[in-house]
Order: sequence, then C-alpha cells, then structure tokens
Amino acid sequence: MGTEAEPLWRPAPPLTPALPHPASAPRNRAGRGAAAAVCAILGAGLVGGAAAGGWLTARPPERTAAHAAYARAATVWETEPVDRLFPPAVHDATAGPGGASRDWVRLGVAPDAGCADAFDPALALALRPAGCARLLRATYADATSSNVTTVGLLVTEADADGMRALRERFTAERLGERPDMLPRPYALPGTLAERFGDAQRAGWHVDVLADLPVVVWSVTAFADGRPTAHPQPAAR
Repeated sequence: MGTEAEPLWRPAPPLTPALPHPASAPRNRAGRGAAAAVCAILGAGLVGGAAAGGWLTARPPERTAAHAAYARAATVWETEPVDRLFPPAVHDATAGPGGASRDWVRLGVAPDAGCADAFDPALALALRPAGCARLLRATYADATSSNVTTVGLLVTEADADGMRALRERFTAERLGERPDMLPRPYALPGTLAERFGDAQRAGWHVDVLADLPVVVWSVTAFADGRPTAHPQPAAR
C-alpha cells in the first residue's frame, strides 16, 4: 500500500460501540430488507465507488486509458492506501429512513490474503475462472450499532475478456441472487462484529466489474448476533 496511511496488512484499531439489546431491533422481513439495503450502500457505494477511487469504476473512453486503468486496478492492493480503499468513516446524506443521513465507522481491516474460505463453496467455484490475486476486506458498523457489514475487493488474475465473460455469466444466470453463493464475513474479536458469522448473514451484494480485474462484494448482519434463516440479496 502507499505511504498516505497504514499498510493494508496491519488491521486498524477496533472500535467498540455498545451492543444493542436483541429486543430493540426488528425481526421481520422488513428488518432483513433493511440489512440488505445497508449491504447495497456499503458494497456498491463505498468500495465500488468513490471510496475505492474514481478510477476503479470509471469507464475510460480511450482504449489506452482503459488498459492503464485495468493495469492499475490489478495492483490496487499494493499501491493504494488503506484509508482510500476503506475510509475510517463513511457518510451518506440520503441513505437513512425517509432520506435521512446515515453514517458508518470502520471496525477493522483484514490482512490482505488469498481467497481460501472467503466465499461459500458455490460462489468460490463460480469465481474460480478469474483467479485470485488478492482479497481485501474491512468490516463496518452503522452509527446506531444496529448493523455490521463486511465489504471486500477480490482482485482477480483474469484479462479483460475473462472479466467480461464472468460478468455476463453472473448477469445471465443471476448468480448474485442465489442464497447458496454468499461472501463470508470478517469478524473482529472485541468489536461489534465479533458475532458476525455465516449464520448471521442477512443481506449480500456481489458485483463483477466488466472492464477491471475486480469483484466488489459486501455482506451484512444485525449487530446483536441473531441468525438469519433467509438472507436477502441487496437487489431486492
């Protein structure tokens, strides 16, 4: 990573906001939908948008510029500072109920690593053709201590044709909506996300970028550690 912030392999100091009482959070389908919405905001907006740098989701008009962006994305785990990829705090002016503002804080950043055990087996199998150069992950909590979300970037080894083919397959087969193909969370002991396991996953989002060697993903749970029998994809 660059020198503007701590290296990605050194986890950020955890934050420890108070856990809400389980009875204080909704347990119905609307609650699961809210968790899925948080997942979409952080997955598609935080990592897939400005937080990862404008170049990460830009669509350069010139072929040479596109090639340069593709090559740059392949080295994001080495060249970008951790606070640019995963900001310590995130604010969205209209993400809350009724268009209210909403905020998230970063609980910690995982050491950069390979992709072993990062995805459910079916999702890992679907992503395998693209390869895994590096996996980058961080976990956030919302300011109300209601939800926790792990967001991630899978930097692939695929060329541009391979990424386009992978995206076409995910779109055609709607793989991003299958409940047996979820990313796995990054739980941090001593934080609001310490009980964030596979059984707690309430919503998820997977986005294969067509013209960059990157898969953006996120997975969300309720912070009180309740299991969720039927997680909902963020698109719903």
